[in-house]
Amino acid sequence: MNNHVGIVGSGVYIPERRMTAREISEATSGVWSEKAVVEKLGIRQIVIPGPNDGTQEMGVKAALDALKNTSTDPKSLDLILCMGEEWKEYPLTTSGIYIQEQIGATNAWAIDVQQRCGTTVASMKIAKDIMLSDPDISTVLIVGGYRNGDFVNFKDSSVSFMYNLSAGAGALILKRNYGRNLLLGTHIITDGSLARDVGVEFGGTANPITHDNVHEAYKSLRVFNEQHMKSRLNDVSMSNWMKCIDMAFKKSGVDRDKLGYLAGLHFKRSMYESMVHELGLTMEQTIYLEEFGHMGQVDQILSLHLGLQLGKIKNGTIISMIAAGIGYAWGANVIRWG
Repeated sequence: MNNHVGIVGSGVYIPERRMTAREISEATSGVWSEKAVVEKLGIRQIVIPGPNDGTQEMGVKAALDALKNTSTDPKSLDLILCMGEEWKEYPLTTSGIYIQEQIGATNAWAIDVQQRCGTTVASMKIAKDIMLSDPDISTVLIVGGYRNGDFVNFKDSSVSFMYNLSAGAGALILKRNYGRNLLLGTHIITDGSLARDVGVEFGGTANPITHDNVHEAYKSLRVFNEQHMKSRLNDVSMSNWMKCIDMAFKKSGVDRDKLGYLAGLHFKRSMYESMVHELGLTMEQTIYLEEFGHMGQVDQILSLHLGLQLGKIKNGTIISMIAAGIGYAWGANVIRWG
């Protein structure tokens, strides 16, 4: 048990507003029926941010929830890794430093980390590696908010796989030699051939927002190269995911058949059920986030949080968090709970 990192606990913040499958269908002008939104895309509803639910502010609320749930003094935090999205209240502000100030973590330093929806799994590896190599860092907060759904144009069928984009925030507190809830191995793959297949078209230096495109710009999350993305993902996505899971278990020294709970992100129902089956699990050993949608890199934290609340995760449960993010990235880790 020496030289390990454990998860102290979690916190979440979920805004109150919802958009139902019927409303999503209506937003597509009926191109997607309500039944197809539910059964194929796996969306019963998504979370919609309120007027004060900025990415950074939601992160503050999730951090405060984690501190409360774990009875952690914010002054005991040594490092804040913010995995929140770049779409936030003010461009070029550092979200982790803002959250640090708002929660009173006066003894920590903070940095933002970004790998799209893979950022939480990557941040957990980074946090572990830092704590095991730097004696000055013993307690780390991983935190961030997400509301990229603001950019989705429901009239664009090429982004139907992103109709599930939702809003919320999550936080994890990790501690060196905590003695419980061990974060074991992690494996991550990135594929640069997909680096610019998806993105927000307007608002960067290549295509600045102008008077002429301003109304289009804020709904310009698009697939730039749909044919390439689909063919490439069909070739490598599931195999890369399974390789990440297998390698994470190998690095952990745990047999994969010991897996007892899958903390996954939200994606289309058939693919999710197929993965659960391939991993030898049942849907009772995971939570399909059809009532929440896809909160990006918050999903894994939300799944862990709900899994504990619902008793799906018990003392001794082996958990794997899985992630994938546009760019493209795949990741998985292994956690021994209790």
